[in-house]
Amino acid sequence: MLKQYETGLFYDEMMKANGTPKRHYQWFYELVENFSENELREKHETAQLNFLRKGITFTVYSQAGGTERTMPFDFVPIIIPKPQWHKIEEGMKQRLKALNHFLEDIYHDQEIIKAGVVPRDLVENNPYYYKQVQGLDVPLRNHVFLAGVDLIRDENGEYRVLEDNLRNPSGMSYVFQNRYVMRQVYPELFFQHSIETLEHQLSELQQTVMSHVPKQSEGNRSLTAVLLTPGMYNSAYYDHVFLAQQMGIELVEGRDLVVKNDVVYMKTIRGLKRVDIIYRRIDDDFLDPEAFRPDSALGVDGLLRAYKAGNVSILNGIGNGVADDKAMYVYVPEMIRFYLDEEPIIPNVETYFLSNPERMDYVLEHLDELVVKNVGASGGYDMLIGPQSSEEERELFREKIIEKPNQYIAQPTIKLSRAPAYQDGRFYPCHVDLRVFVMNGEKTHVLPGGLSRVALKEGSLVVNSSQGGGGKDTWILSEGGEPHAK
Repeated sequence: MLKQYETGLFYDEMMKANGTPKRHYQWFYELVENFSENELREKHETAQLNFLRKGITFTVYSQAGGTERTMPFDFVPIIIPKPQWHKIEEGMKQRLKALNHFLEDIYHDQEIIKAGVVPRDLVENNPYYYKQVQGLDVPLRNHVFLAGVDLIRDENGEYRVLEDNLRNPSGMSYVFQNRYVMRQVYPELFFQHSIETLEHQLSELQQTVMSHVPKQSEGNRSLTAVLLTPGMYNSAYYDHVFLAQQMGIELVEGRDLVVKNDVVYMKTIRGLKRVDIIYRRIDDDFLDPEAFRPDSALGVDGLLRAYKAGNVSILNGIGNGVADDKAMYVYVPEMIRFYLDEEPIIPNVETYFLSNPERMDYVLEHLDELVVKNVGASGGYDMLIGPQSSEEERELFREKIIEKPNQYIAQPTIKLSRAPAYQDGRFYPCHVDLRVFVMNGEKTHVLPGGLSRVALKEGSLVVNSSQGGGGKDTWILSEGGEPHAK
């Protein structure tokens, strides 16, 4: 069935333009070609049923309320040869090192602002810049314990960074569940090929969490870490439950914690138990009603005081949003040059600031060709994809841009790479991206593979699950993809 597949004018992860598979996909291509139509349908159904049975879900919010859905899954993997993956790993470590330097700097000496590399107003007028944590010394001087960096490939197959997620990146649980499901669909492949395992990655995450020892911790007792969730109605709640279970830490809500004498305690049936490290999945504004939004019912009164006193670590750090803002994204290559004296290993996508009048005029004249994004939005919301938009949608964005030019950026419509997907009994090309997870503690570690997201709606460029996207397993070939004897 793949013989009828056409790559079109896009870079394809699996197929060459002449209709033959790339070398690292050859064995997978031959395997699929030997399946009957019934066998392919069975594999597709096996994958969907596994997600349903394991309750692997996310929530889509609309005006009508929240709807819980199973994650759509495609059984054609994204396969990355080891040399390509090595470049991604090095690029991610470099980028996160620079971003962490930036966060430490802007909350302390602000050298990058004094040097004129990043404009002061872009930092200090940013809604995600929190003066409440200025001058605060965080454990390991590490603001980003877990990052999710979104990569795309352009028409030449070059990886580019599309977005940095440094606040509460979600989706790590799906990486592990995608692998579990693929083992059910293709059990034979994991014995015949050298695919990098995910086996010890969750213990790596747990060790990274535990390495953030608060300054005032008592050295003679074992530390207690918790995962703080907004609760079961949050869209990423499955992610929270899975990670807490796998790391062996308690899953708590704000009402389960209390601060006494600037120390955080967890309520248990045996009384109060001291908490040292909080992996929080609650946004900054809702963390502490005393310090941020007084109407928050999700946070813990006095948490910031305990943090400032050095009695608890909060991961990811408060105020990280200033560094993953879509406007700040433009300056990350300059951060790499400023802090590390290196050239970026993985480049950005070209980006236009609309606060520049000339750029804004150009963008307004070419809305049908560009992608326009709200600098503060995520999940595919408040975004215009010019070539796929109507005149009415473009007019709406024209008004938004003119009213608040600082709130938007624009990018060329990149010919996102595609890969085969199998849905509704056939293979067809779908756009894909890759969320790479980077863990930062005493050392930096990149999760092998990450979350490949796929725009399953034919022709769509939006990969977010909330907008109809799905997932694929990501395989890193440790021996070039050739079968080995076992």
